[in-house]
Amino acid sequence: MSLDLDFDDAQQAVAEAVASFCAERCPDEQIRKGEAFSRDLWRELAELGVLAIGTPEGEGGALEQAAAFESLGRAVFPGPLAATVFAVRLLDGPEQARLAAGEALISVGEPPLLPFAPLADRFVESDGESAWLARAEGEVLPVSTLGGEPWGRVRLVRERELGDARDALAVHDTMLAAWIAAAGERIVADAAEHARARKQFGKAIGEFQAVAHPLADAAMALASARTLARRAAWTIDRAGLRAARRPGAVARHAATRAARAAAHIAHQTFGALGITLEGPAFHVSRRILQAAAQPPGETRAAEVALEGYALEGCAA
Repeated sequence: MSLDLDFDDAQQAVAEAVASFCAERCPDEQIRKGEAFSRDLWRELAELGVLAIGTPEGEGGALEQAAAFESLGRAVFPGPLAATVFAVRLLDGPEQARLAAGEALISVGEPPLLPFAPLADRFVESDGESAWLARAEGEVLPVSTLGGEPWGRVRLVRERELGDARDALAVHDTMLAAWIAAAGERIVADAAEHARARKQFGKAIGEFQAVAHPLADAAMALASARTLARRAAWTIDRAGLRAARRPGAVARHAATRAARAAAHIAHQTFGALGITLEGPAFHVSRRILQAAAQPPGETRAAEVALEGYALEGCAA
C-alpha cells in the first residue's frame, strides 16, 4: 500500500501564496544583506494565517502548514517560526491569539542562552519534556550568531506550568524539518545551476563525477527528509499529535543531517565563491546551521527517534 504525499490543490495553493509573499516582501537580496529582523514583516506573515494553522481560529491542518514552511525554507525566511507554532500549540486564549497574529514574539528553550531573547515579548522554557511560561528577570545580554539571529543570555522566572510539551514538539519538529529540508534543496539547486554554468578544462564542472555525484547524493537525502516531514504532518492530521512524536523527531533528525551535508557540498561546488560573505551560498548555509541549532536540540530529536529500540544511549 502506497501513501501519496504530494500536496493537493489547496496545499499547493498555500505553498504558492507563501512563496509569492516571500519573493515580494523578503527577496533574496534582503536575506543576503543580513538585514535586521523586521516585526512588520513578521506581522505580515501572520496575516497570511501561517502562524495560526492548527488553532481554533486558523484554517487547514499540518500538511497545509508544512506546505507553507517548505516555501519559507526555500526563501530562508527569518524568525522564530518553529518556536511560534510550538508555543501556539501550548498556549490558549489571548496569549495564543497574540502569537498567531504576529503581535507578540516568543523565545523558546532552556536558559541561559535563548534564540530571539533580546526581542521576545514572552518566553517558554522547555526541556523537551515539559514546558513553563516564563518571564525574563534582569537584562538580556545579546549574543552574536553565525546565522544573524538575535540570541541572548537571560535568566528566566517560571510563571505557569504548561504541562507535557511532547505533543507540541511533534509539530515543532515537523515544521522545522520541512523548513530545513527546503532550505537544503534550495542551496543544492543553486550549486547545481553554478555547476552547469561554470566551465573548467573546456566543459561544465557539473559533467565531472566528483562534482555531480555529491550533489546528487545531497538531493536524494534532502528529498527523503522532505518526504519524512510530510509523512509526519500527515500523521498529525490523520492520527493526532501523540502518534506524530516519533515521526516528527525522525524528520527533524534526517533534515538536519541532510541539510548540513548539503551546505558543505554546495560550498565545495562554488569553490572560492562559496566562502565569501557576499557570495551565492553563505546567506543560505548560515541560516541552515542556525535553524539546526534551534532548541530543544537535535540530540533530543535523535533520542525520541530511537525510543523503543533500546538504543537511547547511542543518540549522540
